[in-house]
Amino acid sequence: MKKLSLIIVIVLGLLVTSCDSYLDINKNPNSPAEENMTTDILFPGAEMNLASTYGDFFRITGGYFAQYYSHAFGTSNYLDYSRFTMSATRSSSDYTQLTQRALKNLTTARQLAEQEEEWGTYLACTTLRAFIYQALVDAYGEVPYTEALDAANPTPKYDQGADIYAGIIAEIDAALEKVSDGQRVATNFLLPGANSTAWIKLANAVKLKILTRESGVADVTSQIAALVSQNNFPTSDVAWEGCWSNESGALSPFYAEEFSTAWGSTQINCVANVAIIGTMLQKSSDGDVLYEDGRLAAFFEKNGSGEYTGGISGSNFSTSNSYKSTYWCRPVASYDMPVYLITLSEIEFFIAEYYAKAGNAAQAKAHYEAAIEASFATAGVSGAAEAIAQFPYDQSNYKKCIGISKWISLAGVNTFEGWCEARRLDYPAFGSVQGSQMYNEQDDASYKPELYVPGTFYTPIKVDDKLGANKLLERWIYPESSTARNSNSPAFPGYSTPVFWGK
Repeated sequence: MKKLSLIIVIVLGLLVTSCDSYLDINKNPNSPAEENMTTDILFPGAEMNLASTYGDFFRITGGYFAQYYSHAFGTSNYLDYSRFTMSATRSSSDYTQLTQRALKNLTTARQLAEQEEEWGTYLACTTLRAFIYQALVDAYGEVPYTEALDAANPTPKYDQGADIYAGIIAEIDAALEKVSDGQRVATNFLLPGANSTAWIKLANAVKLKILTRESGVADVTSQIAALVSQNNFPTSDVAWEGCWSNESGALSPFYAEEFSTAWGSTQINCVANVAIIGTMLQKSSDGDVLYEDGRLAAFFEKNGSGEYTGGISGSNFSTSNSYKSTYWCRPVASYDMPVYLITLSEIEFFIAEYYAKAGNAAQAKAHYEAAIEASFATAGVSGAAEAIAQFPYDQSNYKKCIGISKWISLAGVNTFEGWCEARRLDYPAFGSVQGSQMYNEQDDASYKPELYVPGTFYTPIKVDDKLGANKLLERWIYPESSTARNSNSPAFPGYSTPVFWGK
């Protein structure tokens, strides 16, 4: 994996071109001299640590675990992900990047902001800190929180996911109480030039996501109702965009990892999965197109023959003579592709779910359709009306229609969130067809993508035996970088044990 392990390369490349007035390029923003330590130095480095990890490793793994991606011919880099497996070593460096770099710098910047009563910056640091902890809980279930980030304590306890969620909601609420509209926020790439007014909206959106994700196991209805009633959310997608450039060290993370030759590799790993292709492009038994989603071309490239094709999870077609790299569709990617923190479509889906649970079918339908329209706007294509007609809102089965439509919407935007929401909503559900029925690795002629049932998951051809058939990977095993020397590390509960909000 061509890991962006030295985030300073990205940060310096960006800061030299965009913000050279406030950073000496000979100093590492992850370890500035004490006398130069300011929120304007710490915050950009911390957010780039987050963007590089969330936009690369989390996107790749989410892509496989949510069956957006399958594995290309002849390589094995991510074949374990394709088989719904995560080892203790695979996420270790990224866990360290988020905890020992992003979280530490955000925590220090937040302390400085509090000392200087920079409440706009304080809220921004708190919002990204909460976002990271939520992502860690969503991936691992339990991580150090109350005793974390203390160099004097090498054995922090692992907090329960529900307790961490409660803690970060309390942090956001406390920060919102301190801030007011129009206050300055430290230099950053996520909302450049914006003051606290924009960050208040973002904090509300992150809070909405946290509350909705735990709403199935905790009574948070009144808190969600208050947010929805206030309706003070971003009115456009929030992403790191406009900050990447076409040079080594400054490329958008997923593109740098999977598409750029700057790292000396031309290996192809991630290709489209039959699940997402077969849902977005539905054909009759005669091969006639019944439905083609307008976002398909924005999410995936056509193959070398000008067609959309999807591989099968659990195989890399390594014995194949027919299915070489040019046969498969690849994700659409570019050097300047955004890294989305949260989209307008996601916010609308969360609001639709709130109204659905409240029994307000009219409002649920309106926000459901608004979510799909926002997804098409993000993709920059037309066809929302056709998608709404293909996947109409159904109050009696709101989890299914929201789950499937949200899964589609996140395919080219934020695959990690697609995996999370599929685990929470239980949609897409597993269909009756197994991966082994659609392809036999010993026989090229056995490739039968037409057997796939649109809007479903399927068991990979080979799947982790600790997980079994008709199950998504529910969590990552605790990272070795956290557990190796920590006597307080808990026993891993198993790949099929949901994180707290999925129980």
